[in-house]
Amino acid sequence: SVQKVKKQPFGRLVLCLSGLSKALALFLFKKRGGMAMFKKLREDVEVVFEQDPAARSSIEVILTYSGLHAIWAHRVAHALFNRKLLFLARSISQISRFFTGIEIHPGAKIGRKFFIDHGMGVVIGETCEIGDNVTIYQGVTLGGTGKEKGKRHPTIKDNVLIATGAKVLGSITIGENSKIGGGSVVLKEVPPNSTVVGIPGRVVIQDGKRINKDLNHCDLPDPVADRLREMQNELDELKKELEEIKGERIKFNEHSNL
Repeated sequence: SVQKVKKQPFGRLVLCLSGLSKALALFLFKKRGGMAMFKKLREDVEVVFEQDPAARSSIEVILTYSGLHAIWAHRVAHALFNRKLLFLARSISQISRFFTGIEIHPGAKIGRKFFIDHGMGVVIGETCEIGDNVTIYQGVTLGGTGKEKGKRHPTIKDNVLIATGAKVLGSITIGENSKIGGGSVVLKEVPPNSTVVGIPGRVVIQDGKRINKDLNHCDLPDPVADRLREMQNELDELKKELEEIKGERIKFNEHSNL
């Protein structure tokens, strides 16, 4: 792995930067925490090559990938947040948002190999919990549904993919190995191994099997036609009542003439 990095353009510079980041992590987060932090930072680079075929070199990824910058800034901000350095943590978060267009609250818990592709417009709330090997695209919101305190943002389990523009809202859980389609709005729990699409989001595939739903357009409800049918029935009843009233009036007139 190290030899491969050395052979790439600016490979030695990458290793030097890695060493500096390791030293910074050790200084900020003590030995054990620093080693874990450095491992996560290195994995954040590795996952870019796994997920993005456009990534060509480590130096390119480190210097130009805004998603990586946002994740690294969050890892530092989250460590400070856990140490009750709230203002400093939030300041780093806001600076990262300004430069990357990605807003991640320092309180959010994010696992290993988290990948944000393109990234612009991504929002991740304070009580959001994200597992390992999760990928999200631009415009994704992992947000709340109100002003309540406590756990109010989603929990994203391992190996989940959330496509462009999707919104996952509220204290719900997205199960392992699930996929959220682009533009979907998810408001309910998603079981593991599922594919969700639509507004509101609905499960269309679970455990590799398509969920049977009658999508025949001829059988879809038509509220306008239903209302017109009700009005026609009411009109028919009124006509019937009117005919009965006319019949009774004719009989009454006949009796009066007698």
